[in-house]
Amino acid sequence: MISEQTVQRRPGIAEPDQPPVSRDGRRYEVVDGSLLVTGAQPPVHHAAVVALMIQLKHACPPNLLVSVGSLDFRPTRSISLRPDLLVCHRPDAGRNLLQAPPLLTVEVLSPSTRTTDIVLKRTLYERHEVPSYWLLDPTHHELTVLQLTDTGYICQAVVQAEQTFHATQPFPIALTPADLTR
Repeated sequence: MISEQTVQRRPGIAEPDQPPVSRDGRRYEVVDGSLLVTGAQPPVHHAAVVALMIQLKHACPPNLLVSVGSLDFRPTRSISLRPDLLVCHRPDAGRNLLQAPPLLTVEVLSPSTRTTDIVLKRTLYERHEVPSYWLLDPTHHELTVLQLTDTGYICQAVVQAEQTFHATQPFPIALTPADLTR
C-alpha cells in the first residue's frame, strides 16, 4: 500500500490543488485517477510548440494569456491535463491552475502521444467544454482545427503544409502549418 506521503514525494505527483511538477522532463497528467506519463518528446515536437507559441503570442490580445506547459487544466479534482499550448483569460490563470475551460488547447502530435491526443484528450476537452482544440502534426505538416458545437466537436478545417488557416477564435490569426513545422 502506498501512503499519501510517498505519493506526494514522487516527481509529478502533487497536492490535490497543486499541478503536477515535472523535475525529470516528463509530463504528468491525471485522468479519473489514472496517471498518464509522457516521456521526452522529439526535437520536431518542441520546435513546433515554440513556433506556434511565438505566432500566438504576437497575435494575442492583452486580456488573454498564451501558456506553454505551465498551466494545469483541472476541470475536476480527478482530471489534470497539461496541453502543449493553451489560451485562456488572464484572470482565470491562478496559482498555475486553470479550472475554467481554456479558450483553446493545442496538442502537437508525436508517435508516443498521437492516440492519446486524438482520442482521449479530444473526448476530455469536448466533455469539459473547451471551445477550440487544435492538433498540429509536425511530421505531416498538418493542422486540424476542431470547434465545439452543441453536439460536440466538428472539424472546422484540416490545413495542409503551405495552406493558410485564418482563425477567428480565440482571436484572429493566420497560420500556415509548414511555417510551424520546419
